[in-house]
Amino acid sequence: MSFNEAFKAIADPTRRKILSLLRKGDLTAGEIASHFDMQKPSVSHHLKVLKQADLVQDRRDGQHIYYSLNTTVFQDLLRWFYDFVEKGERHDEE
Repeated sequence: MSFNEAFKAIADPTRRKILSLLRKGDLTAGEIASHFDMQKPSVSHHLKVLKQADLVQDRRDGQHIYYSLNTTVFQDLLRWFYDFVEKGERHDEE
């Protein structure tokens, strides 16, 4: 996982909304697209960016592809933020 790719992915409000939708459970691309006023290829592009950042995983079930959150990457990001804040606080005390 690249932090740069993850930060780039979550910088976009559409991708953040997709992540919020996936918090509730796995969805197909069509189910995700139904929440937006955009063409399906645009939704596919956003899903591709999220997959490249390892924030989203996909699995095939018959003819459907289901997308889900990769919570491990979110844990890594939170750990980075925590370390960043902690080191910053310790640095301020010195």
